[in-house]
Amino acid sequence: MGVYLSTPKTEKNSDNGENEQLKYGLSSMQGWRTNMEDAHTALPDLDECTSFFGVFDGHGGRVVAKFCAKYLHTEVLKSEAYAAGDLGTAVHKAFFRMDEMMQGQRGWRELAALGDNINKFAGMVEGLIWSPRSSNSANVVDNWASEEGPHSDFTGPTSGCTACVAIIRNKQLVVANAGDSRCVISRKGQAYNLSRDHKPELEAERERILKAGGFIHSGRVNGSLNLSRAIGDTELKQNKLLPPEKQIVTANPDVNIVELCDDDDFIVLACDGIWDCMTSQQLVDFVHEHINKESSLSAVCEKVLDRCLAPSTMGEGCDNMTMILVQFKKLHADTKSASDAGLSAPPESIK
Repeated sequence: MGVYLSTPKTEKNSDNGENEQLKYGLSSMQGWRTNMEDAHTALPDLDECTSFFGVFDGHGGRVVAKFCAKYLHTEVLKSEAYAAGDLGTAVHKAFFRMDEMMQGQRGWRELAALGDNINKFAGMVEGLIWSPRSSNSANVVDNWASEEGPHSDFTGPTSGCTACVAIIRNKQLVVANAGDSRCVISRKGQAYNLSRDHKPELEAERERILKAGGFIHSGRVNGSLNLSRAIGDTELKQNKLLPPEKQIVTANPDVNIVELCDDDDFIVLACDGIWDCMTSQQLVDFVHEHINKESSLSAVCEKVLDRCLAPSTMGEGCDNMTMILVQFKKLHADTKSASDAGLSAPPESIK
């Protein structure tokens, strides 16, 4: 069968929700791929004043994406920085924490529990798509105590995932990204990238890869991975002389903090299965065209997935696809006053 099915799986996993500040819709679809390796998190009420959304695009297996969907937001919540109001530091530490938690016997056991089979020697785990719901994930108590056992020397999975996360608290939007999933904001209909696609050909990425002892062949890290930052991929993080942020592949996220205003329409978080087929502005335009015609935001996402799906396995549009659309309700009056006074500058778009 190879990496593609003879007929795409177009059934969609969709959801909607809202709170006083925003409403969201999401949808994911396996498409032409033989496996669904995406996962996502959508928690409009992470706490009483904070929302959390994330897309996780797996490669080499789906279990790391599932792990991040289950645990990344809980690590943000547990952080001392989060309690102090420093969301950027909290989410930055949580990305690295994912790699730490997947090591050792406890990590091995959790990966095995999330998957339906495991290769004990290679550390490869597979499983079904999973995403948390507000009712069963935001209040998880997790001390993650270390254990001794036959897999205590497990260095982590050889599969990995991208992670693109948006945290919204009042007028503050924090975006953290590692990999080539992307977050885009629409401000007065103009698309601004709030994350950078981490590809090996970028100068800073190439420099880190080579200094860590890696190489780039045919646009891929060590000839295999077509992105340069990810959670997991332990075999590319084994240089004992270097810190985690300087490994061949790193989970180190770019963190971008934006002040929201009344000019902001919505944000989109999506995996590269979407961005391979549409530019940021094309997607923003498409959403604006359909957002008032559909009965729900998830229906808009479903239209995007159908729009991107390739008619055959030739060309773009054959990847798994996941999209989260978050629409802002009217922000506070003082925000609009600032906008009217010309104080609301466009967010800095990351190239």
